Amino acid sequence: MKFTVSSSALLSLLATTGKVISNKNTLPILDYFLLELKEGELTVTTSDLETTLIGHLKVENVEREGVIAAPAKLMLDSLKEFPEMPLEIDVNDTTWEIKIKWASGSLSIPGASAVSYPAMQTIGAEHKEITLDVDMLIAGINKTIFATADDELRPVMNGVYFNFEEGKLTFVATDAHKLVRSVSECHDIDFNSSFILPKKPANLLKGVLLKEEEPIRVTFDAKNVIFDLKNHKLVCRLIEGNYPNYNAVIPTANPNKVLVDRVELVNGIKRVAVCSNPTTNLIRMDIAGNKISLAAQDIDFSVSANETISCSYDGQPVTIGFKSTFLVEILSNIDTPTVQIELADSTRAGVFKPVYDDKRNSEVLMLLMPMMINA
Repeated sequence: MKFTVSSSALLSLLATTGKVISNKNTLPILDYFLLELKEGELTVTTSDLETTLIGHLKVENVEREGVIAAPAKLMLDSLKEFPEMPLEIDVNDTTWEIKIKWASGSLSIPGASAVSYPAMQTIGAEHKEITLDVDMLIAGINKTIFATADDELRPVMNGVYFNFEEGKLTFVATDAHKLVRSVSECHDIDFNSSFILPKKPANLLKGVLLKEEEPIRVTFDAKNVIFDLKNHKLVCRLIEGNYPNYNAVIPTANPNKVLVDRVELVNGIKRVAVCSNPTTNLIRMDIAGNKISLAAQDIDFSVSANETISCSYDGQPVTIGFKSTFLVEILSNIDTPTVQIELADSTRAGVFKPVYDDKRNSEVLMLLMPMMINA
């Protein structure tokens, strides 16, 4: 294998694909990049057995094609030290030595045979295929991923749920305390199906998608999903199991509605939460008239704080408690200046919705379970 490549282009490709590599790999070969040169294109593959990311890069002056496993850390550490310049990469197919040459020097890295590199997961004959808009995919993952759980007992909650229904795609995430549902119109969907994408590939996908503009082809069966991008392909094993019935926990009859400045509310919560109990992070909200009174205290240390924020309120006076860290998280993931909070009573979940000036082809709803207020 021998070719010439731009140092920054190669580093960019290796840095992106390298995010798959785990710190605790069970197989030593998974600490390597799989490099394959064929028809003037370099293909880089990384895997942790659950998730595989493949990237492509056009290279020049190809003299020999081939395939090799290259140590990831050494390759990345070496390439980080180069400014933009052409590099000649020459691989000895017998000793697996990787020689990187540039105008004024060279370095040598020990590679390995690629024979033991694990094969990529494949999609079965019974599969679904759909092309999705890149902005919709980014928005759906961004809005929901923070609400995923880290729960070994309920693994289905450790990912983002994709629910395909005719004409729409719903993204859902929940950790049993908070829940986010984002519904987007998608006229290309003419089937009913669903899958649960684990958190790690969802984060990877989010990062790679930011560089994409063209629509993404998604192919999935009961066990695996493939996201086909312009220069990358992400293949991952899905979380198996039945996702909880999320619609059943979203309260529909919420007579009390608050319209409030989101930033003002977040900042008020942060100030008051400093004095909350560090174990519970409980913050109390008294909503009446056109005011929200925030209060928190830690009796053990005799500290307390309160703040009043003006709002527009339609409903009966309500007193409700929330965990302040979750409250800040939810409000920080809403992107509008004004937020609508819908409440039934102190024992039912609060529903948070962004307030848009114009009509959108997506709808976002966030839900937070209340905490008991000690009288």
